[in-house]
Amino acid sequence: MKVLTIVRHAKSSWSDTGLPDRERPLNRRGERDAPEMARRIAAHGIRPSQIVSSPAVRAWTTAKVVAQEIGYPVEFLQREDSLYLASMDEILDVIVAQDAGFNSLMLFGHNPGLTDFANFLSPGLTNNLPTAGVVSVQFEREDWNLHERPDVELLTHDYPKRV
Repeated sequence: MKVLTIVRHAKSSWSDTGLPDRERPLNRRGERDAPEMARRIAAHGIRPSQIVSSPAVRAWTTAKVVAQEIGYPVEFLQREDSLYLASMDEILDVIVAQDAGFNSLMLFGHNPGLTDFANFLSPGLTNNLPTAGVVSVQFEREDWNLHERPDVELLTHDYPKRV
């Protein structure tokens, strides 16, 4: 059994227009939502054995906040350049490349790729995965080869404004 959790970065700041996109930090709402969503992830019992994040500051910061809250060693977080603004196919390539020994994988990234990927896993799930949104599924597989969509069980679809 494999568990795959995708997380969109928390809300980022646009206040410094001179910053490159990859360097944008979280804004106040993002700083509030990231720990809240981390607590919800923990409450759902999601315990990844591997966390991989886009290197963008907003995604990496969100990943670190979640890792700390759920007790995942921050020093084990992995950065994956190809997750920066990744398409659904690029996200799929990152997942397929993961070691089969990890049974629970969590990815941090960006839209529109994450929304497309959420709908690949669970058709019609959402028209937009909001900032700090989480989708977690489980499926029966020995490895992470998802080129053919597996039959999945939706474990959670959560986001900050969902109460």
